[in-house]
Amino acid sequence: MPRRAVRRLGLLLGRRGAILICYGAVWAIIGYGQITAPQPDLRGLRLLLQAMPLDVWGWLWVTSGLIAIVSAWLPQGRDWPGFLALPLMVLPWAVSYLLAWILGDYPRGWVAAVVWGAIAAPVLVVAGWREPPRPKRLESSA
Repeated sequence: MPRRAVRRLGLLLGRRGAILICYGAVWAIIGYGQITAPQPDLRGLRLLLQAMPLDVWGWLWVTSGLIAIVSAWLPQGRDWPGFLALPLMVLPWAVSYLLAWILGDYPRGWVAAVVWGAIAAPVLVVAGWREPPRPKRLESSA
């Protein structure tokens, strides 16, 4: 029974929905972490923190994650808000770390920028995928 439910859920969500749920959950957890237990070294985020406090950024992470999770349940073509929210949330963080490295404020900023870019890249790849057609059930003849 559980196996059937998982299979049915997989067919309902598809690959696009599965990626949106997984990444959405991770983004929400990142945001929750920034709100409840902020990272100790904020040198790479100085640019962002000039615009808004860290807890506001945390809530933006949570919100983008929830947008992705809700979008996972929408049909292909209408799920675009999730595929937009996920990389858009990463972009300012990657840029902030990269600029902190360029300006010499954070020597490992380039590493964080590359990691954030690499984490977001699969979302952009999946956004371009079309879901395969659902397999048709073979009718059994009696």
